[in-house]
Amino acid sequence: MQGENLTIWSFFFLEGFSRYPKLEIVLFVFSLVMYLITLVGNSTLIFITILDPRLQTPMYIFLGNLSFMDICFTSASIPTLLVNLLSSQKTIIFVGCAVQMYLSLAMGSTECVLLAVMAYDRYVAICNPLRYPTVMSRQVCVQMATISWVTGCLTALLETSFALRVPLCGNLIDHFTCEILAVLKLACTRSVLMDTTKLVVSVLLLPIPMLLICISYVFILSTVLQISSAEGRNKAFSTCGAHLTVVILYYGAALSMYLKPSSSGSQEIDKIISLFYGMLAPMLNPIIYSLRNKEVKDAMKKLQGKI
Repeated sequence: MQGENLTIWSFFFLEGFSRYPKLEIVLFVFSLVMYLITLVGNSTLIFITILDPRLQTPMYIFLGNLSFMDICFTSASIPTLLVNLLSSQKTIIFVGCAVQMYLSLAMGSTECVLLAVMAYDRYVAICNPLRYPTVMSRQVCVQMATISWVTGCLTALLETSFALRVPLCGNLIDHFTCEILAVLKLACTRSVLMDTTKLVVSVLLLPIPMLLICISYVFILSTVLQISSAEGRNKAFSTCGAHLTVVILYYGAALSMYLKPSSSGSQEIDKIISLFYGMLAPMLNPIIYSLRNKEVKDAMKKLQGKI
């Protein structure tokens, strides 16, 4: 056991969905289609927010950042998944595993913070509309987006460095990616580093931004209910509908992954949830923000006309 504790693994095996070989082809096609839709949808949203002057507003600045995060988040793990679904040797080198873990954590953590920032943006727009241009100036938006990136990337660096310093008694990861909780299940013993890593994920990066989002929407709901006209209330709700839908999708999957007891449920269910968390929300985000948004639809028609 002592010798195992000191082993530095040069590579890892990814169990993935190898227990269900017939399912792997289906998952490959499913994952490839969703990944391509994610790339096309989010890239299109980034381009139109850059090219159309009408979309140079706080909400679309944040939305462009969100789309870029979704591209990076899915690209951190899905290409490896696609290769492994068709390969008999489902391996990843240590450095590749570390990079994959860091990028997934960094993009996921940044998105947590950015969704809270976007909730604050909606709060100011609805509760203090006259002060909105001053409070949410372009400079402020850039600063808030930068803070989201710095916070997410630094906490991910902390988590990854802690996780990779935990002694591991095996190199078979029962997952399709180097997901931090799946890697920590290989730990030889429970340690302070392991507990600290889980604390950062389960306390700092999920509940705190979610609490800020809830507080923002409490004030938003209180303000909207005071609007006398039904048309005014519907307009106010419509400006928050897309963001609220994305928050529910993102946090619903994330909370089910990181805040459930470690002993509950099947690992196969965890993989499915992780796949949902890593692919469905990033794919749907541009669709959700485009369906009921006249400005985005007009910008897309304008872009199509130029092409």
